[in-house]
Amino acid sequence: MTTLAEYMIVSGAKNRPPMLDKSMFNSWESRMLLYIKGKKNGRMMLESIKNGPLVYPTVEEDGQIRKKKYAELIKQEHLQDDCDVQATNIVLQGLPPNVYALVNHSQSTKDIWERVKLLMKGTELSYQERECKLYNEFDKFTSVKGETLHEYYLRFAKLFNDMHTIGMTMQQVQVNTKFLNALQPEWSKFVSDVKLEKNMYTTNYDQLYVYLSQYEGHVNEVRMLRERYQDPLALVANSQTQSHSA
Repeated sequence: MTTLAEYMIVSGAKNRPPMLDKSMFNSWESRMLLYIKGKKNGRMMLESIKNGPLVYPTVEEDGQIRKKKYAELIKQEHLQDDCDVQATNIVLQGLPPNVYALVNHSQSTKDIWERVKLLMKGTELSYQERECKLYNEFDKFTSVKGETLHEYYLRFAKLFNDMHTIGMTMQQVQVNTKFLNALQPEWSKFVSDVKLEKNMYTTNYDQLYVYLSQYEGHVNEVRMLRERYQDPLALVANSQTQSHSA
């Protein structure tokens, strides 16, 4: 069953396939296949990767055997051929320039996919190296000023999914605490509230995201006030003025 985090990765990035990190090919491969599967006719595109593109049927014309032209294909063949092209485009979009330049001459998604695998062979970090890399990313993970809660959630979900892919496990309370404490300061009141409202040992960060999202409008107002009144005394004076006006 697809988790909420995996679903958000797919639905939240419809025009942005996952970018290959050469040190974590296996993780990229699983995310790319999930991303393609979530697309319209995704299963047909996966067939292109696994079995290669449509082999054009042949017809006899003036005593000669030739392949059909695209316009002569039947509806199902048109669809499969279109899926072949779309799958190729998606995979190429997920490759960094230095890898793209080595495979873009390939004629089919299957050829590209197999060549990328071959190129990445030996570049994959060992399990211990990947585990250390991900623990380091988790330890340093923080929110980015100006990003939405949804964008923050997607970045966290991607990191946690990478950890899950290689079998890393962490205590639920540790994951939840990190998700909350890495938010920007304007979230502090609601972070405190949610820690009192939710059990950090049984709640997951998906539920924390849903809970916090209802307060994002208020948080945005606080952020704008802080940006407008960077002097703390001016911010306090403005808040008092608004209180008196009310």
